Amino acid sequence: MPVEEHSDEQPAAPLSLRGRRRAAATREILDAAERQIAEDGPAALSLRAVARSLGMTVQALYHYFPSRDELVTALIAKAFDDLAEAVRAAADAAPDGTPPERVVAATEGYRRWAIAHPERFQLLYGTPLRYYAAPAEGPTTRATRRMAAVFERDLFGEFTEAQLAAARTPDLTPSFLAYLDQLPPTGRRGLPPPATALFMSAWGHMHGMVVLEVFGHTSFLGEHQAEVFRVAMRNLVEDLRRRIPAAEPGEGNEGSFPDE
Repeated sequence: MPVEEHSDEQPAAPLSLRGRRRAAATREILDAAERQIAEDGPAALSLRAVARSLGMTVQALYHYFPSRDELVTALIAKAFDDLAEAVRAAADAAPDGTPPERVVAATEGYRRWAIAHPERFQLLYGTPLRYYAAPAEGPTTRATRRMAAVFERDLFGEFTEAQLAAARTPDLTPSFLAYLDQLPPTGRRGLPPPATALFMSAWGHMHGMVVLEVFGHTSFLGEHQAEVFRVAMRNLVEDLRRRIPAAEPGEGNEGSFPDE
């Protein structure tokens, strides 16, 4: 049964009237910035233009976002969260609800969001904005991990720790596996290095196909792009699952994500 990803964050206390007004103004600014990105692309983002579209001064906007970088960081985090929600909703709507079908549906949700929001997708994965550097372990990093956790849940949630640790990845060097073992977890549990390697390979394959389509490199396929993508994702999921051994008789699924 699918579950929500783990979060250590405590429920937020109710906002005061002043806090609600600030939150509403912040949402307006983000919406205006997203409209500007949709019209002119991420590189053209300007605090002055955003402020002008809202009928406010740049100085007033600085009370909410003291710099362009802080606005960009908020936009990236929000885009990742919106993309993750689209992926989660697509997986939950999978007709038969089996893990393989949920994963394929999730990838199609990823593709649909990227096609519907190409400029925001470019903000996430296109040419880095000049002079912008995301804060280390900041909102964008946490949002990226939340995005990955959505896929991780359905790719590996039904397998035990022992199964994932025994996944067949014969071409990986011991030094790379040791490096993977030091990476922070994205979801409810940390993945064994072989599973992390499989996840990165699957992600790269899926994301690469979406990037090619969003930037027009597969337009020659016309209306068949969705079909090509779906077939590729089914093959990818089947190959990944073949690399994970069956559970030993009597072995419980102690590594799975528990229900909440």
